[in-house]
Parts: sequence; C-alpha cells; structure tokens
Amino acid sequence: MRNFEFHNPTKLVFGKDTIRQIGEEIRRRGHHYVLMIAGGGSIKRNGVYDAVVRSLNRAGIRWDECWGVQPNPVLRKVEEMVSAAKKAGVDAVLGVGGGSVLDSAKAVAAGYYVEEDVWSLFEKKEPVTRALPVYGVLTLSAAGSEMNGYAVITKADENKKWPIGGPALFPQVSIVDPSVQATLPWEQTVNGAIDTISHIQELYFPGRDAETTLALDESLMRTVVRVTDRLREDPGDYAARASLAWASTMALNGAAGAGLGDGDWATHAMEHGLSGVHPEVAHGTGLGVIFPAWILYCQEANPETFRRWARNVWGKDSVEQGVAAFRAKLAEWGAPTSLKQLGVAESEIDTIAETAYTSGMRGSLKQLSLDDFKRILRSAWDPA
Repeated sequence: MRNFEFHNPTKLVFGKDTIRQIGEEIRRRGHHYVLMIAGGGSIKRNGVYDAVVRSLNRAGIRWDECWGVQPNPVLRKVEEMVSAAKKAGVDAVLGVGGGSVLDSAKAVAAGYYVEEDVWSLFEKKEPVTRALPVYGVLTLSAAGSEMNGYAVITKADENKKWPIGGPALFPQVSIVDPSVQATLPWEQTVNGAIDTISHIQELYFPGRDAETTLALDESLMRTVVRVTDRLREDPGDYAARASLAWASTMALNGAAGAGLGDGDWATHAMEHGLSGVHPEVAHGTGLGVIFPAWILYCQEANPETFRRWARNVWGKDSVEQGVAAFRAKLAEWGAPTSLKQLGVAESEIDTIAETAYTSGMRGSLKQLSLDDFKRILRSAWDPA
C-alpha cells in the first residue's frame, strides 16, 4: 500500500428531507448572499427549487439566480455567471442540480478572483487556491462533485473539455437527498451508475498491495450493479437509490483511492475528447463505451488486478470474459456499447484522439501515446 493522506473538508448532509438545512448551513458559516446556479428547470418540477428557496428565506440568505447550465457545461455560460457574480458582489456560490451544475458553480467560484479570462485557470493546470465558498444541493448522483475539489468545463470553440482542481473547490457543505432522484429518467440513472463505476475503476486498476481499498472498490462496483438493477424495476426504491447515491459520492471523495495512488484517468481523457467533439454524448454514456476497450488494451500492465476485477466484480475467469459481462450489463440497461451506436463516424476518431491527447491525461498505469489513444478508440468504434 502506498503512503497517503486522507482529508476531505466537505460536510455532507445525506438523507430524506435534508434540503431544508442548506440555508442554515450557509448562514452558520457567515455567508449572506449567494449566486444560485441551476440547469434547465427540472428542480422547479420536482420540488427542489421550492425547498431551497424556503430554506434560504428562513435563514435570511439573499440570492440571485443563474439558469441554463447544460450537460457537458460550457465556458461561455461560466463566463456569463462569473460576470453576474462579480456585478452582484455575492459572497458564496450555491449549485442546485447534478454534476454539471456543481462543476459550473466551482468554476464560477474560482473565476470570481481571476482578472484574466476564466479559461486561464484550466490552461495553467495549477491547483486552485482561491475561490468563493461553494455549496451544493445534489439532484443527480454521478460525477462525485458534491464531495471533491474538481470541475470539468468545455471550451466549445476548441473542443477542449478540461479539468481544474484544488483545495479551494471542495464544497463547504453538500446536501444529498436521494429521494428527489426517484423521478430521474432511466437513462440518467444508468449514466450515473456508469460514471460511478468508471471513477472507481480509474483508481482501482493501477492498484497493488492495498487489500482494504481494493476490496472496498470491488464491493462498491458490485453494489452499483445490484442497486441499479433494482432501480430498473422500481425507480422509487429509496434504499437502492440511497445506496447508489452514497456509492457515487464515495467513488470520488478520496476513499476509493486511498493507498492506490492518484489513478489513471486516460479513459476520462478519451471521453472528454469524445464529448468535446460530440457534446450531445453524456459523460457516463461515453465512458461505458470506451472503458471496456481500454481494459482490453491495458490489461497486461497489471494483469493480477485486472483478473481480480473480472473474478470479484463479474464472477468470470478471464479479463475478456469480465469485459463481455460488463458490456452485456450495459446493453441490458439500454446503454450503448460502441462509438458507432453513438453516431460517431469512424473518420472522426483521429480528431477525438488528438483532442483528448491535448488534455495531458495520458495514463499512469500505462503511459499512452497518441497512437495508443487512436487504437483504443478504433477498437471501441465497433467491438467484435
């Protein structure tokens, strides 16, 4: 097991009817005027917006609202919200929605103190050390943004989907009420499950000699599969919904990587290249297509752990059989299993690979070349 430090400063408030606590949590930390960031309006249909507003009013918190964050959030909208935050002089940012909303809230919080354009933070690839306090009310468990210090934004004119991170981007408090996710479309639940599994796998596959964390990760992956199957039968199964939500948080709050290192993340880079070129492709969907191809390509870099994954997560005797089981489960859930199914032209693969390669996330288990990226993506285009 590698040496590690584990410190997560986010307070997570988890469970039914917990959204009503957000106003008091903000007030208690001395903040009085927030910019509320949201997506396309689903929080007004499922009651989350009203619950947040009642809580803010009860705590005496002022707020302005910015709407319109889209999946695979874009720099243009972040810049618009940074301007609104500066003009109003808010003292905190509140993201109410899924991972795209929370990522946008973090980018706005960091951009508040940047005199040059916000994208400079992404280009410098340095830890963000100053940002407005961030709060979150989560409505879709997938990205893990509610309890980590990372955000991903797309610069659409250059097809660049790049991350920032740093200690200042950890939310002060995040509220997770799994019951509000019962009305999510099945496709979004599946994408959240795939995203969760993918986060765990990025940390798991480079791992060696860290039995506690490897076993934890295997249990989390099996749990995600099991409870997602239950949610297909009953979207309102609170116990299953809560288990998926907590697994999603644990996948990227530091617990799933303790003693394993910082993870690989080359698959995420390739998916960022994919959804940078095809922004209509959801992050989880793209990961579900690309990850099996990466596993087959990179398995010899750590064969013992890959075989362990096949055996302990999927009950199979070989990596190839494990990948087949993984793909079969995705298909059973109705998720695509090839780039071809996503409408990606084979002629686009080189562009996607080149876009992904510029992110600098080229793998730690196996350092991948541009040609490696292209080979993996080609094998994901129409798997045999």
